[in-house]
Amino acid sequence: MTTVSPSPTTTHTPLPITTHAPLPSPTPPPAMRLRELVFGAACAAAVRAAARLGVADALGDTPATAEDLAATLHTEPQPLRRLLRALSCYGIFVETEDGTFAHTDMSLMLRDDDPNSLRYIALWCTEPWTWDVWPRLDEAVRSGGSVFHDVYGKGFFDYLHQDAHESAHVFNRAMTTSSMQSALDVAELLDLTGVSVVADIGGGQGHVLASLLEKHPAVRGTLLDLPGVVAKADPRLSDGGSLAERVRIVPGDCRLGIPVEADLYIIKNILEWDDESTRRTLRNIVAAARPGARVVVIENLVDDTPSMKFTTAMDLLLLLNVGGAKHSRASLVDRMTQAGLLVGEVRPVNAYLHAFECVIPG
Repeated sequence: MTTVSPSPTTTHTPLPITTHAPLPSPTPPPAMRLRELVFGAACAAAVRAAARLGVADALGDTPATAEDLAATLHTEPQPLRRLLRALSCYGIFVETEDGTFAHTDMSLMLRDDDPNSLRYIALWCTEPWTWDVWPRLDEAVRSGGSVFHDVYGKGFFDYLHQDAHESAHVFNRAMTTSSMQSALDVAELLDLTGVSVVADIGGGQGHVLASLLEKHPAVRGTLLDLPGVVAKADPRLSDGGSLAERVRIVPGDCRLGIPVEADLYIIKNILEWDDESTRRTLRNIVAAARPGARVVVIENLVDDTPSMKFTTAMDLLLLLNVGGAKHSRASLVDRMTQAGLLVGEVRPVNAYLHAFECVIPG
């Protein structure tokens, strides 16, 4: 994509910038903070607009004026300046002394080519359907269930794949991005000493499994997920891929059964459905695994984590769209114990994920 004022370097580290905007108070008065919070939709919409317009991609490694950016993006200069000014209040872009705009650490993550890009995550969390369901959160709190069917006349995933193909594409890109970024963290955390076969249950395209197999050349792997998901498995795992000879790909629904034998089972970010689906999946793991096998459950928590503002928001969105939930540490331990797992150490994977080490009892 064409950029404005490109830098000859290949890095995206922004240059030191002198700004003229006053620094916000570290402890704003309660009334100011509440006013800011109730206008949170404006901030989310501004991030979405910047992501859809490609503002972060158009802005190079040196500052640019709103006029220059508008010419590149084919927008009107004044509304673009207003958008950039609003985002700068949140540390997404920064306005300099001469009125140009430059990147910040956060705005860089809206670029498609940034290794830590959150562009598709930002788009996914602000898709058109989200604006329809958020205002009905009080109804979901009263009923304890999803409002999605009432709004759209069908379940969330049916709507996504039948009626909202662009949103489904955004969802797939967001999940792929998130999985790829966390896969290396998981591979770095897990000790595979004594493990010959590792199974990634509900593992999506298999990014975690691929990262583990690359790090441990003697280990073999199995990937289980829905047929349409594993059909798009990581190229490293697919026929002709660098890891294909060490991988078995199994189409299936872990809520119905897990026909997989392994020394280590990984369950990452899938125990977010209704309680019965979560319990069935965990029971299926216990039924499939031999005594002494390890089970590692990796999830976002809504407590005891530095990412609580994000995870509690996702928890509410899950309530609205599928009637699901993110877990607290205690609720997840309770579900695993009820299924028959022996829960051991709990460790952070990164700022967003925790790993629960479990064993199948003898």
